Amino acid sequence: MANVVITLKVMPEGVDTNLEDLKKAVNSKIKKFSGGDSRIEIEPVAFGLKALKFTFVSDEKKGGTDELENQIINIEGVNSVDVIDVRRALG
Repeated sequence: MANVVITLKVMPEGVDTNLEDLKKAVNSKIKKFSGGDSRIEIEPVAFGLKALKFTFVSDEKKGGTDELENQIINIEGVNSVDVIDVRRALG
């Protein structure tokens, strides 16, 4: 089995949602799931709304990300979470 690189897009509930708190909470869930930190990008969406994109490496043996997505969607301030990219890591 190999490692996979996963990118999740997390949409906050609104423009008033504290993105720093959201980053910490989501990154904590990802760290428990994958065992490592993630790269975080802020992506402007529209009208001041910004999405958070988390990219991290996980072991392919873990299977899907459904459990992680369910944990993230239950964080206060999260409107939605989507897997936008999954690919095998080379090397």
